[in-house]
Amino acid sequence: MQVVDPHVHFWDLKTHHYPWLANPGESFVGNAKRLAHDYLPSDLLEDAGPVEIVKVVHVEANHDPLDPVEETRWLQSLADAAGATAPTTKSTAAMPHAIVAAADLSRPDVEDTLAAHAAFANTRGIRQILNVHANPLYGYVDRHFMRDPLWTKHFGLLEPYGLSFDMQLYPSQMQEAAELARHHPNTQIVLNHTGMFVDRDSPSGYRAWRDGLRALSACPNVAVKISGLAMFDHHWTVESLRPYALEAIDAFGTERAMFASNFPVDRLFGTYDALWQAYSRIVAGASESERAALFRRNAERIYRI
Repeated sequence: MQVVDPHVHFWDLKTHHYPWLANPGESFVGNAKRLAHDYLPSDLLEDAGPVEIVKVVHVEANHDPLDPVEETRWLQSLADAAGATAPTTKSTAAMPHAIVAAADLSRPDVEDTLAAHAAFANTRGIRQILNVHANPLYGYVDRHFMRDPLWTKHFGLLEPYGLSFDMQLYPSQMQEAAELARHHPNTQIVLNHTGMFVDRDSPSGYRAWRDGLRALSACPNVAVKISGLAMFDHHWTVESLRPYALEAIDAFGTERAMFASNFPVDRLFGTYDALWQAYSRIVAGASESERAALFRRNAERIYRI
């Protein structure tokens, strides 16, 4: 099986600072201590097993917020070094092929950060985590950034720098996100982790996720990554993942959906091969062109790799 994986994370704890791994705590994913070890392109390839990884997109890994550009500088150096020395068959050559970097759009000086990121050849976009939840177990941030006038003003800087935006939030925030997408039709937005359907114990929670997907999919500039499902389903099976994956594909169509691994985070709940084989079984009845789009072509097009 060949895949373009549009959501992976690398980190080197010996040379870089990741506050969440330096002081790991508990969350709905589990104890971050289980992730507090180096994870590099060679580790991803080892995990891949029989899956042939054609290209990867690195999404910011909550690197030191005081120096977000250092993460991009390091990742670009990995890609440049590997591309210059490694063979073109199964190897670390050019990993990561695209970089989604970190930036706080609420900062007055954020344009300097965007310009610095954009100067690197493999930079394609920005992610700023937006998840707000009343339950502290699920909270990532304690501010509704999309309601901040300075943040929304700075969101408009992405277009002139040619940067996409990886959007990580909860279903309760999707209607606001759709409004943001409508106001910035020329900025590519990629919904992370299948919309992070967290409130699964009520009909209203399901409705918020389903209706939120439809609101976002009505915006032609929004795509979805089918990933991160294991974070809410630690003992997943093909059948437990199936309805969420198919609902996302139904909303966005095979031309704006893509499968992704979220490794090494989802490594806590299964192997790389098992995850991609599950995706394959879920869309076993799709045409070859639809499968190519979901597993490779959409990621290549959206991240320009």
